[in-house]
Amino acid sequence: MKVAERTKKIKPSPTLAISAKANRMRAEGINVLSFGAGEPDFDTPGNIKEAAIRAIEEGFTKYTAVEGIDELKTAIIDKFRKDNNLSYEKSQIVVSCGAKHSLYNITQALFEKGDEVIIPAPYWVSYLDMVLLTDATPVVIETDEDGGFKITATQLENAITGATRALILNSPSNPTGAVYSHNELTSLAEVLAGKDIVIISDDIYEKILYHDSSFCNIAGINDEIRSKTIVVNGVSKTYAMTGWRIGYAAGPAEVISEVVKIQSQNTSNPTSIAQKAAVEALLGDQQMTVHMVEEFRKRRDYIVCALNAIHGIECTNPTGAFYVFPRVSALFGKAAGGRTISDSTALSAYLLDEVQVAVVPGSAFGSDGHIRLSYATSMETIREGIERIGKALRALA
Repeated sequence: MKVAERTKKIKPSPTLAISAKANRMRAEGINVLSFGAGEPDFDTPGNIKEAAIRAIEEGFTKYTAVEGIDELKTAIIDKFRKDNNLSYEKSQIVVSCGAKHSLYNITQALFEKGDEVIIPAPYWVSYLDMVLLTDATPVVIETDEDGGFKITATQLENAITGATRALILNSPSNPTGAVYSHNELTSLAEVLAGKDIVIISDDIYEKILYHDSSFCNIAGINDEIRSKTIVVNGVSKTYAMTGWRIGYAAGPAEVISEVVKIQSQNTSNPTSIAQKAAVEALLGDQQMTVHMVEEFRKRRDYIVCALNAIHGIECTNPTGAFYVFPRVSALFGKAAGGRTISDSTALSAYLLDEVQVAVVPGSAFGSDGHIRLSYATSMETIREGIERIGKALRALA
């Protein structure tokens, strides 16, 4: 059966594919330790679950407005005002089935053939494929450890052409944990000033910060930049609500209305019950998030130190999110048991096959010299997993 050509431009999500393989191995009785999925191992806070239960008991189980219920949109507006000093109207807010859904609908509303979209690398795995599905062209700006995995104003200026339609920014970053400062965002904003370029700001890890870092959104730099920025966020990471599938976006009303139109034809409204839970997440007690971030900090400190103690690995200290992105290129060309480590994919396969540890190859994020490990898992898993990795790598020669 013939399928659309556009499907050949993209690949399945590598993070989800690795998690699925790890789960299959576990089902076979194999003790796999997974550092693959970006999913907090904490349970959804009780007050949020109780809000969902009340919604069910009260019969709030029908369709809602495509763009989300007013109560949740009001809570989102309050969150932006309180946390980000950003002001929006309800016509500028859309609630979707996760932040990924928001991003997909935004790309469909904005991009088409002939457009160029600037994406800093390392990048979240889905950005490129979302852009490719619109027939637009991703323009990747490479970054590295020396620059803190962040693009500079000069790099951005050099990447802009007459076809540039948008810039996608993710801070704190998946996979590197990099966080842009106010001054760094101001420099980027100066490059974008006066240009008809949309900024898509993916803020899903906003609350997961370390080193007393403060979060800054580029939309807050000035009114001109705010007028062409679309902010994407959600409840998945901050409130351990990955399975609830609630994300949201805020931006110019004329763009949001088109996003709503697209959403009306692909999913209609997000789950009614999950929307009620999200209201409680945004407006209720925030202490669980504080506790969760402190636990992530402890895990980060351990895993960075442990990885740097392994010969052939160099790991920077992330300032946000819950990932480490160690450089492993020094291991390329080494071999063990008749298999050679040629790249990050080969190394990831070696670790899964030999010591049953699942990591994600850096090639999936546009940086083949690295691998990504999520430390959104127990300290016990982290300790044993790093011990296994060390054992496997010491066997290489």
